[in-house]
Amino acid sequence: MTKINDNGTDRDMTAAEQADYDAWSAVAQREQAAIAKAAADKAAAVASGRAKLAALGLTDAEIAALLGA
Repeated sequence: MTKINDNGTDRDMTAAEQADYDAWSAVAQREQAAIAKAAADKAAAVASGRAKLAALGLTDAEIAALLGA
């Protein structure tokens, strides 16, 4: 069981508290994974866009000017 601080006293969680904690922990882990995936997808899209612009013949300076970077 996980410990909990209840008004300054450490104690083990009840079964119901542990179940709630485990459920919320699972939700938080899924949300973290979704955030990480979205960031990776965005980085991949930026890299793909830069590569496509370079394939069209734009220089690195022109690409940076277009993308504001």
